Amino acid sequence: MATTYELGDFVLQGGATLRGAQLTYETYGTLAADKGNAIVYPTWYSGRHQDNEWLIGEGMALDPSRYFIIVPNMLGNGLSSSPSNTPPPYDQSRFPNVTMYDNVEAQYRLVTEHFGIERLPLVTGWSMGAGQTYQWGVSHPEMVERIAPFCGSSRTSYHNKVFLEGVKAALTADAAFAEGWYTSPPTRGLRAAARVYAGWGFSQAFYWDRLYETLGYSSLEDFLVGFWEGFFLDDRDPNNLLTMLWTWQNADVGLTPGFNGDTKAALASIKARALVMPGEKDLYFPPEDEAWAVQHIPNAELRVIPGVWGHFSGHGSNPVDTAFIDAALTEHLAR
Repeated sequence: MATTYELGDFVLQGGATLRGAQLTYETYGTLAADKGNAIVYPTWYSGRHQDNEWLIGEGMALDPSRYFIIVPNMLGNGLSSSPSNTPPPYDQSRFPNVTMYDNVEAQYRLVTEHFGIERLPLVTGWSMGAGQTYQWGVSHPEMVERIAPFCGSSRTSYHNKVFLEGVKAALTADAAFAEGWYTSPPTRGLRAAARVYAGWGFSQAFYWDRLYETLGYSSLEDFLVGFWEGFFLDDRDPNNLLTMLWTWQNADVGLTPGFNGDTKAALASIKARALVMPGEKDLYFPPEDEAWAVQHIPNAELRVIPGVWGHFSGHGSNPVDTAFIDAALTEHLAR
């Protein structure tokens, strides 16, 4: 059962104050007496804490019998403070912009104020969770011993921003969206956004090999409707999606206070041992982008997740990829 931490009046990087802000989280395992076994594992774009559970389990790197794993829900995901659950005047389309830095500062308060934790053996995450992982390394270098971002980036590339413009356009083009003041879900826009996403989440080779059949879909159209449209229609609020989209589109560790937009300097400030794992055919976060980031982190290794599952190699959909990530995390934690 998820728990909510009351942040009170939480001032965002952009200047707005979220009054009565809340951070909803789940924990797995028991915090050690010395509070030295905590791992932070943030959520991804529209994901909720339970969507991270595929990488948590007995005998795995993130073993609850050994570690205390904290999964904080991103601001905007519908569980923590979001357009869909915030009272006026910051409700719906008036919800303020939230940065990666804001998310991590909320999580930092949970970790330090609520749990009294002073060091973290590991921060890890997929996709936007990886972006938050990089941000933890920059925001709190003295606290984080290891980071392991997978299928995500420290700075959103221009190509990635263009993809997100397609998602945004699809969501907002539906007349029922009503500039964010809808009274019932704009399902046409959600279905359109799903179709935009479908061309990016998995690689060309995934479709060539018809690997959607291994997920139980009988045809390409069945996959597009059953998986993608079903995904976006699964209680995902468009204003929430647009809030997280803004966070993703504007992500850059260089925007952390003190770095004046210098991403290279921000990456160079990371003291954690870094294991960076891009997906071989990830269309959002290709390996060459993360190779660039690794060049600027003092103690970092690039380890590419092989295969054709693209961005979803980090989603828990493919057992081979899951085993690769789990083995890499096990090795990383042993060093």
